Amino acid sequence: MKKIWEETKAAIKLSIPTHCFRMWIDPLKMVKCNEYSIVLSSHNFFSKKRVLDNYGALIESELKRVTGRKYRLLIEVSKTKVHSKPKEDNNFQLELPNINVCPHSGRLMRKDFTFDHFVVGGNNDFAYSASLSLASRNIAHQNSLFLLSKTGLGKSHLSQAIGNYILSEYPSERVYYMTADDFSNEMIHAFRHDSINKFKGKYRNQCDVLLLEDVHYLSGKERTQIELALTLDTLFESGKKIIFSSCCLPAEIPKINDKLRSRFSCSLISNIDPPDFRTRVKILQKKAMHNGYKLQEDVIHYLASELTEDVRQLESGLIGVTAKSSLLGAPIDLMLAESVVKNIVRHRKNITIDAIKKLVCKYYSISINDIVSSSRKQSIVRPRQIAIYLSRRYTDSPLQTIGRSFNRYHATALHSIGAVERGLKGNGPMQKQVEFLCSKLESGKF
Repeated sequence: MKKIWEETKAAIKLSIPTHCFRMWIDPLKMVKCNEYSIVLSSHNFFSKKRVLDNYGALIESELKRVTGRKYRLLIEVSKTKVHSKPKEDNNFQLELPNINVCPHSGRLMRKDFTFDHFVVGGNNDFAYSASLSLASRNIAHQNSLFLLSKTGLGKSHLSQAIGNYILSEYPSERVYYMTADDFSNEMIHAFRHDSINKFKGKYRNQCDVLLLEDVHYLSGKERTQIELALTLDTLFESGKKIIFSSCCLPAEIPKINDKLRSRFSCSLISNIDPPDFRTRVKILQKKAMHNGYKLQEDVIHYLASELTEDVRQLESGLIGVTAKSSLLGAPIDLMLAESVVKNIVRHRKNITIDAIKKLVCKYYSISINDIVSSSRKQSIVRPRQIAIYLSRRYTDSPLQTIGRSFNRYHATALHSIGAVERGLKGNGPMQKQVEFLCSKLESGKF
């Protein structure tokens, strides 16, 4: 019978992508078979669920073609230990205790950011597979991953899921989770307090897994880039795990030295796109179930059809309808959902780059010629940067198109976006100006 399984695997290999076969099908082992069913063994609960959900029908079909008879597919989780840590028979990643998880260094990780709570769809299938594979050590020679997506699409969830999984399965591993800004600030503090050698030793000799978020914020920070590149060299050479996340491809991050850009680029780059309707429905259903909310199918489908930007917008809609229902004592129906959604949805179809230019120019009392000129006056540069930021936020135009609209290269456009994002972190004048312009765009009054 094992020969039949090998023939079946060979047939499946020809019909699915190579990385999917290597990740999900090849590790499956034949356990037993009778005249009605075939039992395969998987190394953990994640793999079992993934195979049954996505490849179960294909496996049964190929088995029938190879053997000439129909078998029911069953998968059991192997009880064989894959490392020295004692484990229970149910080898799936439970939600961690009722505290946020503290890695050895850096920020706390959210206890609910695990693989089991991540909703997989066509938009993030590869990123999920790559993250789980790296965390569970399924690909021996791949130690570095670069998660790429816009804000709110799940790259932080996957990054922390990797950290949570490793801390759960390999508790002796030293996991460091932080943003690029955290690394930079810690390095500056070390220089100021004459403890740079301690800082270097911490990351180069005492770190097994580095989770580094938002690496695009390293743009222009030359001293930090040099130190990080040297640290990454040491970690790579030692076979340590490194996970980056960013809103931009390595090649699109401006003012990054070649050595660091090369380190980012040699990682496995995994893109996460906005979820499609089916995936948005699954996200809402899972989050509603996790939080104990009860929503009718028509309400979930309405929210999924209207809230199309990212996962955070879906969460906002879900929280909005449940909170309004609770406060008003009203049932969660389509009328209530519509009243919540109209305050969330942005009117993107009416917002164009030209409309944004006109609004910004009117607000700052400059001309269209000024905003697309080569002028470096602060009175022109700041409005131009804000207009580029708003164009990226409110239109679906690629960075190159936005840059050309302002007579700028895409790298300059990216720098402008980063400058505004940094300005929004404080509670200064820029934040109030951007909030005002956003309210104008979102209300359609432009």
